Amino acid sequence: MGDLVKQILAKPIQLSDQVIKAAENVGSFKQECSELKSKTERLAGLLRQVARASNELYDRPTRRIIEDTQQALDKTLSLVLKCNGNGLIKRVFTIIPTAAFRKISAQLENSIGDVSWLLRVSAPAEDRLDEYLGLPPIAANEPILYLIWEQIAMLYTGTIDDRADAAASLVSLARGNDRYGKLILEEGGIGPLLKLLKDGKLEGQENAARAIGLLGKDSESVEHFIHAGVCSVFVKILKEGPMKVQAVVAWATSELASHYPKCQDLFVQHNIIRLLVSHLAFETVEEHSKYAVVSKATSVHAAVVLASSNNKNSNVTSTNFGGKDGGLLKGSHVEDEKSLIPHPPGYKHPNQMHNVVTSTMALKAGNGKHNNHHPPPTLYSVSVSSNKAREMEDPDTKSDMKEMAARALWKLAKGNSPICRSITESRALLCFAVLLDKGTKKVQYNSAMALMEITAVAEEDADLRKSAFKPNSPACKAVVDQLFRIIEKADSESELLVPCIKSIGNLARTFKATETRMISPLVSLLDDPGVEVSEEACVALTKFACSDNYLHVDHSKAIIGAGGAKHLVQLVYLGEQIVQKQALILLSYIALHVPDSEEFAQTEVLTVLEWASKQAVLMQDGHVEELSMEAIGKLELYQSRGTRVFNNKV
Repeated sequence: MGDLVKQILAKPIQLSDQVIKAAENVGSFKQECSELKSKTERLAGLLRQVARASNELYDRPTRRIIEDTQQALDKTLSLVLKCNGNGLIKRVFTIIPTAAFRKISAQLENSIGDVSWLLRVSAPAEDRLDEYLGLPPIAANEPILYLIWEQIAMLYTGTIDDRADAAASLVSLARGNDRYGKLILEEGGIGPLLKLLKDGKLEGQENAARAIGLLGKDSESVEHFIHAGVCSVFVKILKEGPMKVQAVVAWATSELASHYPKCQDLFVQHNIIRLLVSHLAFETVEEHSKYAVVSKATSVHAAVVLASSNNKNSNVTSTNFGGKDGGLLKGSHVEDEKSLIPHPPGYKHPNQMHNVVTSTMALKAGNGKHNNHHPPPTLYSVSVSSNKAREMEDPDTKSDMKEMAARALWKLAKGNSPICRSITESRALLCFAVLLDKGTKKVQYNSAMALMEITAVAEEDADLRKSAFKPNSPACKAVVDQLFRIIEKADSESELLVPCIKSIGNLARTFKATETRMISPLVSLLDDPGVEVSEEACVALTKFACSDNYLHVDHSKAIIGAGGAKHLVQLVYLGEQIVQKQALILLSYIALHVPDSEEFAQTEVLTVLEWASKQAVLMQDGHVEELSMEAIGKLELYQSRGTRVFNNKV
């Protein structure tokens, strides 16, 4: 910045010299002009000091202070020139109020104070000697601006400890007020924060990363960071930095991605997904990488062993991922060749997750040799020395790292098919399955939310759905079994329940006709006292029963068989308005596909639909009105026969 500062300083220095020269030749108000001359000389000396120190100056306050100083010198020169006439007539007719001199004198004093503060705040830390910088006059009307300038200047010129403290101060300012965050960005805080994150020590790096996450509150702010090179700095930290800093960087990544989705692809281009998955897999499935083999033949053999052991209900002792309940995938087995997702018959199978990990890692290793478009799983591993350093971290730090890595993957995956494909082709699905079972509450929640976003994208992307949630995929089975376990437990107070319900609904088209285990727990949740839970259960079941689902008839019959009719009738009559609407949609779809149901006749579904069709609140949506009228028409064709059959049986 040195040459630029010298250029903008040229004009005020020239003006100060003109004021000094003009003040020496005044014909009137000599005392007042002498005072102005004295102050201008002091100011000129300070401006020349600024010119000599231009390479160390902090840009933003320098520009504003020099601009205000130039305006003050312009006014001073104009006033002094009015006093420069020697003629009697000019002195008589030149009227200058005394207040004008006082005003100009005050402006010069302010400029002297501003330039002096600029020199102090821009001085190296060792030259400052903990000197109190004071408040510059230019910031008198906005003291917070001075504080921000001081902290950013400290990031430029302070010691390592001073820079860490300055970053912590900026964190406090950004957390407390959005406007302060904007000022930090406008006043040039991005560059020094990134530099501190890249080259600072542990505390300073943590504070810098946290400040970046707090400052990226909207798309415009995130764009500033993107242009400043935040992606490459984040990648460097996630590769080489201390785990505590890596956890904060992962959190900051999630914040930037959530506030500006367009930056998702930029993060992917810098391989940030690979690094996040590596952190997620560390001590989750990575310790089982010794079972992964590169040989294709051995990979196939591992898959065959897994399938055969499941079909025979093998009970070989192995690594237990579960805990007290006997394993992560308690009672899982492969049931029918035609079934996409297997039923758990209640048989305890503690070595299931070991087999899942073994075969998944083996298949990944074997396939990696033939895939030219995606990196093999070995690229998700870190160096041995890095692993040793991570192993020495305390458990809380490791847990924080997993929590933030899962959160970052959740935010990056939202609405982005390429990222979801990259995540599912790694070990992430298997990691999420394990962490849903044995992770801390926060890790479990972030994992559940990540799965919810991935399955939401897969619902709309058939290719992703077929590749990520394909038949006989061990990772997919592990994920679905964990979702089923949480839904079956039906703990309304658990924050995992709603995202797991949504995930199962998103996967509705991957289940085959023989797969009915998800229906009964979802039907039970229709009677849940929580409005959100019952609403999401309705939405999920609707995805099973809607016409877009190829197996809608089979799923509709399963819903009826699980007692769904009576629950839906109650919700349409007595539920909250938003639940009423969802229940009506689901009831209408089932009536369309299974209009001759005896249970429908018994619960008088036709009467319910006719009543609902007269409720203006429920019929505001044209799709709902059309669907319910079509369902009523179907029921009118079959219901009378169904009623007679039911009465005869009675």
